[in-house]
Amino acid sequence: MSRLVVVSNRVALMEEGKQAAGGLAVAILAALKKTGGIWFGWSGKVVDGESQVEPTRTEAGKLTYATLDLGRRDHEEYYNGFANQTLWPLFHYRLGLISVNRRTREGYERVNAYFADKLEPLLRTDDMIWVHDYHLIPFGDELRRRGCSQRMGFFLHTPFPPPELLTALPNHRDLIRELCAYDLVGFHTITDLRGFCDYIRTETDGTVEQRGAYGTAMIRAFGRTLLAKVFPISIDTPALESLARTAGRSRQAERLRESLVGRRLIIGVDRLDYSKGLPQRFAAFEQLLESYPEHCNRVSFLQVAPPSREDVPEYIAIRRELSEMAGRINGRFAEFDWQPIRYLNRSFGQRVLAGFYRLANVGLVTPLRDGMNLVAKEYVACQDADDPGVLVLSQFAGAAHEMGEALIVNPFDIEGVGDALQRALTMPLGERKERHAALMQTLRRHDISWWRESYVDALTRAPYDFPVT
Repeated sequence: MSRLVVVSNRVALMEEGKQAAGGLAVAILAALKKTGGIWFGWSGKVVDGESQVEPTRTEAGKLTYATLDLGRRDHEEYYNGFANQTLWPLFHYRLGLISVNRRTREGYERVNAYFADKLEPLLRTDDMIWVHDYHLIPFGDELRRRGCSQRMGFFLHTPFPPPELLTALPNHRDLIRELCAYDLVGFHTITDLRGFCDYIRTETDGTVEQRGAYGTAMIRAFGRTLLAKVFPISIDTPALESLARTAGRSRQAERLRESLVGRRLIIGVDRLDYSKGLPQRFAAFEQLLESYPEHCNRVSFLQVAPPSREDVPEYIAIRRELSEMAGRINGRFAEFDWQPIRYLNRSFGQRVLAGFYRLANVGLVTPLRDGMNLVAKEYVACQDADDPGVLVLSQFAGAAHEMGEALIVNPFDIEGVGDALQRALTMPLGERKERHAALMQTLRRHDISWWRESYVDALTRAPYDFPVT
């Protein structure tokens, strides 16, 4: 069996005996422990001066962690710059927020070349290489330039924009050529795959051939043949179901239950980011209280929004906006014994969140654009099947493609989301149970293990210079 080499922007270095927290970390570790291999990437540390000369290697059974510290200039240009001020807003359809300059683009290419230089000596001829996310699009091309002929796959965890948006990037053609260096390119949804295929059709001399199942395409472009396919990421469904049953009785969950004093609970959990639609979400909750005043003093909205990228101006601005909105809405509707919005700029562990999800009558997941959004799936998996809550889900989240039994909303339609919240809060038990059962059937069939095994199986069958079914 070939070794698996996973490359990601950040490496989740786990201490012996500890449990990985994130779903992606769980999936990657399970795959690596099965085949043996390397998990390679940035350590998360930023150092003065130049980036680390040689990777730090940590052995854990058949798994080797190989990490690199980044120098401040490399981190600023590659990570804060091109990855998060150019590609992130572009891939989330926010052209007005993209920053384009040659310095950060060159830094992005330079760091990807640096990563390739450091991984190449660690590779074996029959290794399979699985690269993750928008930070590392050029990585496969850099390895090819160094003579690496191993099977290489890439998975994009963000949305992929249509060509009309992607061509706003001055070097868009170079980016797609680099993406075509891989043998397998995975996307969350058919919409993302369509955007990639449409670019190949309209902006290159390449060809696109639909293959086998819906959501699979053979791409021939830039002298390469590759498979592009939909692999919707998911969660560790059985583990979350089990966790939620006990977490609902945890000390934190009991404190939250007691603080509600019998009121209903709406919950949102998101990283603080402009793609998550939080201002629109706050406005929709305000609309609920305005249009359906019977909910005043009878429902609370808990929004957990840990800050991220705190030195980026756009993130500073949205944090200020949300604080002002929460204060205004609370000032307008609050009673001496009731605060409508509980807005928390901090993170919680998976067990605590599972208990909070279990208590919540409504899960409110309304990004303006999202690759998948696993919070939607986590909320459903944590519900009590005998008395489940209702998921209100944005049509622009990748999860909406699989979770049609949720209440699907347009997050830009503030009144419409307010009406959906009213429907969720008043939905009869029978309908709630029916919707929840259908959603759980999907989550049990397509869990994180299914995602991992489907992708690795497709990568095992690369290269794709022959018909694929």
